[in-house]
Amino acid sequence: MRNKAITDTVDDDRLEAAIAALGESIARWTEPGEQFTTAVPGLALFQRTEPSEPVTGMYEPSLCLVTQGAKRVQLGDDTFVYDAHHYLITSVHLPTVVQVTEASREKPYLGLRLKFDLREVSQLMADSNLPSPRTQQSSRGMATSEVTLPLVTAVQRLVDLLDEEQDIPILAPIIQREIIYRLLVGDQGARLRQIAAAGSQSQQIARAIEWLKGNFTQPLRIDDLAAQARMSSSTFHHHFRSMTALSPLQYQKQLRLQEARRLMLAERLDAATAAFQVGYESPSQFSREYGRLFGAPPLRDISKLRQMAVAE
Repeated sequence: MRNKAITDTVDDDRLEAAIAALGESIARWTEPGEQFTTAVPGLALFQRTEPSEPVTGMYEPSLCLVTQGAKRVQLGDDTFVYDAHHYLITSVHLPTVVQVTEASREKPYLGLRLKFDLREVSQLMADSNLPSPRTQQSSRGMATSEVTLPLVTAVQRLVDLLDEEQDIPILAPIIQREIIYRLLVGDQGARLRQIAAAGSQSQQIARAIEWLKGNFTQPLRIDDLAAQARMSSSTFHHHFRSMTALSPLQYQKQLRLQEARRLMLAERLDAATAAFQVGYESPSQFSREYGRLFGAPPLRDISKLRQMAVAE
């Protein structure tokens, strides 16, 4: 028992040292308040010196790690918090509300996001004799789990490639494949395997989500979408909500409102034009639903966002 306790202490110390080293690497490549999109495909680094306001956004299939500070993600009625000892994994595109909850000048929030392609997950599953996944209860397309030393060290090697950019085209895919492997054999591996497995219900829902992302301005017909997924409408609705914490209609609504917000902010469209462009027929309905999601009507919300951008 004493030897095991010593081993556990050594392993914990090694993990803490690895997390700290990864944090130093992120801090070296970032400035406060900035997102650094790196030369490694899919890899972005973040640093913040103060907590953020809740903001809406789309989480793509990805791994998110934090080495210092913490972030909270709201998905429907579910809340996910991740920090230096917990990573966040997302297996499908999900509309969320996100907030950095722990950050200061003395201890800035330091984190990274690594997007991955589910086709690469499927290929690794086909090419490898993977160990059986650990048990998993939830069917959500988002989850948190404890970080492990092999995962952190693999991510460190990926970040280290930023010092040797000529090596990125050859070595980055190899390291990313290892990271995907670590996820597949970890606590959330079953979730990834279900979505990447051809013909599974989870993969069919993932395909329906992809269709919604590309066609959210069109009228939503649940029966047609369910038929594409080869399910009854009730079964499709149940599995869709289990994965996304939202109904298909709620999912479409959030996509529309987020795009309308982007159009007003980036392209300076007025609220009515943005509403019609994303598929709304009633500007008053758009304004009501916009206010419920973002906490203020369109004009006031966009003015606040522009003031914040100027201040930053």
